[in-house]
Amino acid sequence: MKPPRFDYARPSTLSEAVALLAAHGSEARPIAGGQSLMPMLALRLVAPRLVVDIGRIEGLDSITIAPDGSVTLGALVRWRDIERHPRLQAAHPMLVAATGHIAHYAIRNKGTVGGSLAHADPAAELPGIAVACDGEITVVGPGGARTIAAGDFFTGTLATALRPDELITQLWLPAWRAGRRWAFEEFARRRGDFALAGVALFYDVDAQGCAAAPHVAAIGVADRPRRLSAVEAAIAGRKTTQDVIRKASDVAHDSVDPDDDIHAPADYRRALLAELTERALARAAGLPLREVA
Repeated sequence: MKPPRFDYARPSTLSEAVALLAAHGSEARPIAGGQSLMPMLALRLVAPRLVVDIGRIEGLDSITIAPDGSVTLGALVRWRDIERHPRLQAAHPMLVAATGHIAHYAIRNKGTVGGSLAHADPAAELPGIAVACDGEITVVGPGGARTIAAGDFFTGTLATALRPDELITQLWLPAWRAGRRWAFEEFARRRGDFALAGVALFYDVDAQGCAAAPHVAAIGVADRPRRLSAVEAAIAGRKTTQDVIRKASDVAHDSVDPDDDIHAPADYRRALLAELTERALARAAGLPLREVA
Protein backbone atom coordinates (compact mmCIF):
# COMPACT_ATOMS: atom_id res chain seq x y z
CA MET A 1 0.00 0.00 0.00
CA LYS A 2 0.98 3.61 -0.44
CA PRO A 3 0.95 6.01 2.50
CA PRO A 4 -1.87 8.54 2.81
CA ARG A 5 -1.28 12.12 1.72
CA PHE A 6 0.28 14.37 4.32
CA ASP A 7 1.98 17.74 4.64
CA TYR A 8 5.65 17.86 5.51
CA ALA A 9 7.65 20.30 7.65
CA ARG A 10 11.34 20.37 8.50
CA PRO A 11 11.96 22.69 11.45
CA SER A 12 15.51 23.75 12.22
CA THR A 13 15.11 24.17 15.98
CA LEU A 14 13.55 22.24 18.81
CA SER A 15 11.21 25.10 19.68
CA GLU A 16 9.91 25.22 16.09
CA ALA A 17 9.26 21.49 16.13
CA VAL A 18 7.39 21.66 19.44
CA ALA A 19 5.32 24.59 18.16
CA LEU A 20 4.28 22.60 15.09
CA LEU A 21 3.28 19.60 17.18
CA ALA A 22 1.37 21.82 19.60
CA ALA A 23 -0.48 23.52 16.74
CA HIS A 24 -1.56 20.26 15.09
CA GLY A 25 -1.93 17.98 18.12
CA SER A 26 -2.72 14.35 17.36
CA GLU A 27 -2.84 15.10 13.62
CA ALA A 28 0.97 15.53 13.53
CA ARG A 29 3.72 12.94 13.85
CA PRO A 30 7.46 13.55 14.25
CA ILE A 31 9.91 11.61 12.09
CA ALA A 32 13.66 11.13 12.39
CA GLY A 33 15.08 7.89 10.99
CA GLY A 34 11.64 6.76 9.85
CA GLN A 35 12.30 3.07 10.53
CA SER A 36 9.06 2.75 12.50
CA LEU A 37 6.86 5.52 11.12
CA MET A 38 7.35 4.84 7.42
CA PRO A 39 6.14 1.21 7.57
CA MET A 40 3.17 2.32 9.66
CA LEU A 41 2.34 4.98 7.07
CA ALA A 42 2.68 2.47 4.24
CA LEU A 43 0.29 0.09 6.00
CA ARG A 44 -2.00 3.00 6.86
CA LEU A 45 -1.87 2.15 10.54
CA VAL A 46 -1.45 5.90 11.11
CA ALA A 47 -2.61 8.77 8.91
CA PRO A 48 -1.24 12.09 10.17
CA ARG A 49 -2.01 15.27 8.31
CA LEU A 50 1.47 16.62 9.07
CA VAL A 51 4.83 14.86 9.36
CA VAL A 52 7.43 16.90 11.25
CA ASP A 53 10.99 16.00 10.28
CA ILE A 54 13.25 16.58 13.30
CA GLY A 55 16.31 15.01 11.69
CA ARG A 56 18.25 18.25 11.28
CA ILE A 57 17.69 19.78 14.68
CA GLU A 58 21.11 20.44 16.20
CA GLY A 59 22.11 19.19 19.61
CA LEU A 60 20.08 15.98 19.68
CA ASP A 61 22.63 13.62 18.15
CA SER A 62 25.30 13.58 20.84
CA ILE A 63 26.51 10.83 23.15
CA THR A 64 27.83 12.12 26.46
CA ILE A 65 29.68 10.19 29.13
CA ALA A 66 29.75 12.27 32.30
CA PRO A 67 32.67 12.30 34.76
CA ASP A 68 30.62 10.09 37.08
CA GLY A 69 30.21 7.51 34.29
CA SER A 70 26.54 8.13 33.50
CA VAL A 71 25.59 8.05 29.82
CA THR A 72 23.28 10.43 27.97
CA LEU A 73 22.03 9.53 24.50
CA GLY A 74 20.46 12.28 22.42
CA ALA A 75 17.18 11.45 20.70
CA LEU A 76 18.81 11.56 17.24
CA VAL A 77 21.67 9.23 18.14
CA ARG A 78 21.62 6.33 15.68
CA TRP A 79 22.42 2.72 16.46
CA ARG A 80 25.57 2.93 14.37
CA ASP A 81 26.75 5.81 16.59
CA ILE A 82 26.41 3.59 19.66
CA GLU A 83 28.21 0.67 18.00
CA ARG A 84 31.09 2.84 16.82
CA HIS A 85 31.55 5.04 19.87
CA PRO A 86 35.12 4.59 21.18
CA ARG A 87 34.21 4.75 24.89
CA LEU A 88 30.75 3.23 25.19
CA GLN A 89 31.93 -0.37 25.28
CA ALA A 90 33.64 0.37 28.58
CA ALA A 91 31.07 2.88 29.85
CA HIS A 92 28.01 0.72 29.19
CA PRO A 93 28.79 -2.70 27.69
CA MET A 94 25.23 -4.04 27.96
CA LEU A 95 23.88 -1.13 25.91
CA VAL A 96 26.39 -1.84 23.14
CA ALA A 97 25.68 -5.58 23.22
CA ALA A 98 21.93 -5.06 22.95
CA THR A 99 22.36 -2.60 20.09
CA GLY A 100 24.04 -5.32 18.03
CA HIS A 101 20.75 -7.27 18.11
CA ILE A 102 18.69 -4.45 16.63
CA ALA A 103 17.32 -5.20 13.17
CA HIS A 104 19.86 -5.14 10.31
CA TYR A 105 22.87 -3.01 9.44
CA ALA A 106 20.95 -0.76 7.06
CA ILE A 107 18.32 -0.04 9.70
CA ARG A 108 20.95 0.60 12.36
CA ASN A 109 22.31 3.30 10.05
CA LYS A 110 18.98 5.15 10.20
CA GLY A 111 17.08 4.17 13.34
CA THR A 112 17.30 6.51 16.31
CA VAL A 113 17.18 6.31 20.09
CA GLY A 114 14.21 8.66 20.33
CA GLY A 115 12.32 6.81 17.62
CA SER A 116 12.66 3.47 19.38
CA LEU A 117 11.57 4.88 22.73
CA ALA A 118 8.59 6.72 21.25
CA HIS A 119 7.47 3.74 19.15
CA ALA A 120 7.55 1.57 22.29
CA ASP A 121 7.47 -1.84 20.68
CA PRO A 122 7.35 -4.31 23.61
CA ALA A 123 9.99 -6.50 21.93
CA ALA A 124 12.44 -3.68 21.21
CA GLU A 125 15.87 -3.78 22.79
CA LEU A 126 16.41 -0.17 23.89
CA PRO A 127 13.21 0.13 25.94
CA GLY A 128 14.27 -3.04 27.75
CA ILE A 129 17.71 -1.62 28.48
CA ALA A 130 16.17 1.65 29.68
CA VAL A 131 13.85 -0.17 32.08
CA ALA A 132 16.49 -2.61 33.31
CA CYS A 133 18.95 0.20 34.05
CA ASP A 134 16.55 2.65 35.72
CA GLY A 135 16.96 5.04 32.82
CA GLU A 136 15.31 8.43 32.62
CA ILE A 137 13.75 9.92 29.50
CA THR A 138 13.61 13.69 29.01
CA VAL A 139 10.84 15.15 26.88
CA VAL A 140 10.11 18.72 25.83
CA GLY A 141 6.74 20.32 25.10
CA PRO A 142 5.15 23.77 25.11
CA GLY A 143 5.30 23.82 28.91
CA GLY A 144 9.02 23.04 29.02
CA ALA A 145 11.01 19.91 29.79
CA ARG A 146 10.10 17.02 32.07
CA THR A 147 11.90 13.82 32.98
CA ILE A 148 10.10 10.48 33.15
CA ALA A 149 11.48 7.28 34.68
CA ALA A 150 11.70 4.59 32.01
CA GLY A 151 9.54 2.30 34.11
CA ASP A 152 6.74 4.87 33.97
CA PHE A 153 7.28 5.97 30.37
CA PHE A 154 6.05 2.79 28.67
CA THR A 155 2.34 2.35 29.31
CA GLY A 156 1.33 -0.42 26.88
CA THR A 157 1.83 -1.81 23.40
CA LEU A 158 3.08 1.09 21.25
CA ALA A 159 1.90 3.43 24.02
CA THR A 160 3.87 5.84 26.20
CA ALA A 161 3.47 8.76 28.59
CA LEU A 162 4.58 11.07 25.77
CA ARG A 163 1.98 13.72 24.94
CA PRO A 164 1.12 14.59 21.30
CA ASP A 165 2.85 17.97 21.61
CA GLU A 166 6.05 16.61 23.18
CA LEU A 167 9.34 15.35 21.76
CA ILE A 168 11.91 13.07 23.36
CA THR A 169 15.25 14.83 23.68
CA GLN A 170 17.43 12.31 25.51
CA LEU A 171 17.80 9.08 27.44
CA TRP A 172 19.96 9.10 30.57
CA LEU A 173 21.47 5.88 31.96
CA PRO A 174 23.14 5.69 35.39
CA ALA A 175 26.84 4.98 35.68
CA TRP A 176 27.97 1.40 35.10
CA ARG A 177 29.96 0.04 38.04
CA ALA A 178 33.31 -1.62 37.52
CA GLY A 179 33.21 -5.39 37.93
CA ARG A 180 29.49 -5.59 37.34
CA ARG A 181 28.16 -8.95 36.10
CA TRP A 182 25.73 -8.68 33.20
CA ALA A 183 24.24 -10.37 30.14
CA PHE A 184 21.78 -9.64 27.37
CA GLU A 185 20.02 -12.57 25.71
CA GLU A 186 17.23 -12.64 23.15
CA PHE A 187 15.77 -15.06 20.65
CA ALA A 188 14.30 -14.22 17.24
CA ARG A 189 13.32 -16.58 14.45
CA ARG A 190 15.70 -14.84 12.09
CA ARG A 191 18.60 -12.52 12.74
CA GLY A 192 17.24 -8.98 12.79
CA ASP A 193 13.62 -9.92 13.53
CA PHE A 194 11.92 -8.64 16.66
CA ALA A 195 12.65 -10.88 19.62
CA LEU A 196 10.09 -13.44 20.72
CA ALA A 197 11.59 -12.92 24.17
CA GLY A 198 14.64 -11.31 25.65
CA VAL A 199 16.37 -10.70 28.99
CA ALA A 200 18.63 -7.87 30.14
CA LEU A 201 20.17 -8.36 33.56
CA PHE A 202 23.01 -7.22 35.75
CA TYR A 203 24.10 -7.34 39.35
CA ASP A 204 27.05 -6.26 41.44
CA VAL A 205 29.01 -8.61 43.69
CA ASP A 206 29.39 -7.94 47.42
CA ALA A 207 32.32 -8.83 49.68
CA GLN A 208 30.91 -12.32 50.22
CA GLY A 209 30.65 -12.98 46.49
CA CYS A 210 26.84 -12.71 46.47
CA ALA A 211 24.64 -10.89 43.98
CA ALA A 212 23.88 -7.34 45.09
CA ALA A 213 21.22 -5.01 43.68
CA PRO A 214 20.19 -7.28 40.80
CA HIS A 215 18.22 -5.78 37.92
CA VAL A 216 16.35 -8.08 35.54
CA ALA A 217 14.07 -6.95 32.72
CA ALA A 218 12.23 -8.89 30.02
CA ILE A 219 11.11 -7.89 26.53
CA GLY A 220 8.69 -9.59 24.16
CA VAL A 221 6.58 -11.25 26.84
CA ALA A 222 4.23 -8.44 27.88
CA ASP A 223 2.71 -5.27 26.48
CA ARG A 224 5.82 -3.34 27.53
CA PRO A 225 9.30 -4.08 28.91
CA ARG A 226 8.97 -5.45 32.43
CA ARG A 227 11.23 -5.62 35.46
CA LEU A 228 11.09 -9.14 36.88
CA SER A 229 11.17 -8.30 40.59
CA ALA A 230 10.57 -11.92 41.64
CA VAL A 231 13.64 -13.04 39.69
CA GLU A 232 15.67 -10.24 41.25
CA ALA A 233 14.57 -11.42 44.70
CA ALA A 234 15.52 -15.00 43.82
CA ILE A 235 19.16 -14.09 43.23
CA ALA A 236 19.68 -11.13 45.57
CA GLY A 237 22.07 -11.91 48.41
CA ARG A 238 22.99 -15.29 46.96
CA LYS A 239 25.91 -16.67 45.02
CA THR A 240 24.87 -17.43 41.45
CA THR A 241 25.34 -21.17 41.66
CA GLN A 242 23.76 -23.67 39.30
CA ASP A 243 20.96 -24.30 41.78
CA VAL A 244 20.18 -20.60 42.24
CA ILE A 245 20.21 -20.08 38.46
CA ARG A 246 17.78 -22.94 37.88
CA LYS A 247 15.42 -21.63 40.54
CA ALA A 248 15.58 -18.13 39.09
CA SER A 249 14.76 -19.57 35.69
CA ASP A 250 11.65 -21.25 37.12
CA VAL A 251 10.64 -17.98 38.75
CA ALA A 252 11.01 -16.17 35.43
CA HIS A 253 8.71 -18.71 33.80
CA ASP A 254 6.01 -18.04 36.39
CA SER A 255 6.48 -14.25 36.43
CA VAL A 256 4.91 -13.44 33.07
CA ASP A 257 1.53 -13.97 31.45
CA PRO A 258 2.03 -13.36 27.71
CA ASP A 259 -0.74 -13.53 25.15
CA ASP A 260 -0.97 -16.05 22.34
CA ASP A 261 -0.31 -14.44 18.96
CA ILE A 262 0.60 -15.38 15.39
CA HIS A 263 4.29 -15.53 16.28
CA ALA A 264 4.22 -17.81 19.33
CA PRO A 265 1.83 -19.27 21.90
CA ALA A 266 2.00 -18.02 25.46
CA ASP A 267 3.48 -21.25 26.84
CA TYR A 268 6.31 -21.08 24.32
CA ARG A 269 7.19 -17.54 25.34
CA ARG A 270 7.20 -18.49 29.02
CA ALA A 271 9.51 -21.44 28.37
CA LEU A 272 11.72 -19.28 26.15
CA LEU A 273 11.99 -16.57 28.80
CA ALA A 274 12.98 -19.19 31.37
CA GLU A 275 15.70 -20.53 29.07
CA LEU A 276 17.01 -17.06 28.26
CA THR A 277 17.08 -16.13 31.95
CA GLU A 278 19.07 -19.24 32.70
CA ARG A 279 21.52 -18.50 29.89
CA ALA A 280 21.88 -14.85 30.87
CA LEU A 281 22.60 -15.69 34.51
CA ALA A 282 25.09 -18.35 33.47
CA ARG A 283 26.93 -15.91 31.21
CA ALA A 284 26.91 -13.22 33.89
CA ALA A 285 28.35 -15.68 36.41
CA GLY A 286 30.96 -16.92 33.95
CA LEU A 287 29.59 -20.47 33.96
CA PRO A 288 29.60 -22.64 30.85
CA LEU A 289 26.08 -22.93 29.52
CA ARG A 290 26.22 -26.73 29.52
CA GLU A 291 26.65 -26.72 33.31
CA VAL A 292 23.24 -25.14 33.82
CA ALA A 293 21.41 -26.87 30.97
